Amino acid sequence: MLDDQRQASDAEVRPRPADGRTGTGARDAADRDVLDLGGSETARKPGSEDEDPSVQADGKDDGGATHDDGEDEAEGGQRPNILRRHPLAFLLGGLAVIALGVGIFFYWLLYMHPYENTDDAFVDARSISLQPKVGGYLVDVPVTDNQHVEAGQILFQIDQRDYEIALDQAKAQIEADQAAIKNIDAQIQAQNANIDVSKAQVATAEAALKFAQEDAARYKDLAERGSGSIQQSQSATSTLQQRQASVQSANASVVAAQKQIGSLEAQKASTQAQLARDKAQVEQAELNLGYTTVRSVQSGRVVRLTGGIGQLAQAGQTLATFVPDDIWVTANFKETQINDMRPGQPVALAIDAYPGRTIHGTVASVQPGSGTAFSLLPAQNATGNYVKVTQRIPVKIVVTDWPKDIAIGPGMSVVPTVTVR
Repeated sequence: MLDDQRQASDAEVRPRPADGRTGTGARDAADRDVLDLGGSETARKPGSEDEDPSVQADGKDDGGATHDDGEDEAEGGQRPNILRRHPLAFLLGGLAVIALGVGIFFYWLLYMHPYENTDDAFVDARSISLQPKVGGYLVDVPVTDNQHVEAGQILFQIDQRDYEIALDQAKAQIEADQAAIKNIDAQIQAQNANIDVSKAQVATAEAALKFAQEDAARYKDLAERGSGSIQQSQSATSTLQQRQASVQSANASVVAAQKQIGSLEAQKASTQAQLARDKAQVEQAELNLGYTTVRSVQSGRVVRLTGGIGQLAQAGQTLATFVPDDIWVTANFKETQINDMRPGQPVALAIDAYPGRTIHGTVASVQPGSGTAFSLLPAQNATGNYVKVTQRIPVKIVVTDWPKDIAIGPGMSVVPTVTVR
């Protein structure tokens, strides 16, 4: 019955030929129209139009496959799509995609968004070269390679005999200067006594001069009155002149003695200056003697030890390299990563040499400039063709408590993770 209805509908749809005749050409056109309109009739194979329609009435197509008449009638001759056939599977798949997206978002929000990390980071320290300030033969090297030392511990001992002799000579020179100063002081005291004697002689000469003046005046008066002789008057005048000369000589002796005091004072000042210089030489000799013992000024490790017992060390020669315990991490972040980076933020450090250890530190400072700006040969971006490259900004990370059971030193690779949000 359904087949009859389909055939009837097909007949209505097929166009009638203009001459009123039916033929194979008209039948082929009708078949093409049915296919184009998406009819419910199954497409026939070439040459199947001559087959008996009763075969299709039995519900079988050319390949022997049966059709559900109810589904064909309900769907207008089309099979349902995969979404209608498997709605539960699509629902579960959609929920799985949504859950995956939410999981990725929360993973990014919790494990990627709050952190900034880089693999361009290394342990850093201010390593120094151990160089003696004086030269000499090494008589003792009480340390070995990679040994940890404390502040004040002896690292190298240079032969001290030459410097002890130099110190003794400087001390002897000081004693000589001090003796010379004492001698000059004695001469000054003696000269002061001579000045006192000269002043006494001046007083004696002045007293004799006064008597001679009175005596000369008296004899002159007697000679003028005729009571005395001219010879006595001339003798008294001569004596007066001698006394005047004696006073002048005594005064000159006082002046000479006083000037001698000035000369002695100058000699004393010169000797005192020489004494100060010799004291400085003593201090220098003591320093040189102290420099023969090379000590560590802070705790750290001795690496690259080259000095050995019996070696002639020159002043300024590198005998070893010293790595202090004060080490930190220099992390070179991209300039696009430091927007939220501030001092004091916590940092988790993973050292490549010890993958199972995690060390915690804090951001100490961010360098105000890229690493290339402070390099030996900074980039000259104003010349030639310019290609923008993301710069690296050094960030100093400090650790308050480095592990004691492992060896950590400059140059070791570190992966820091900074919590910036």
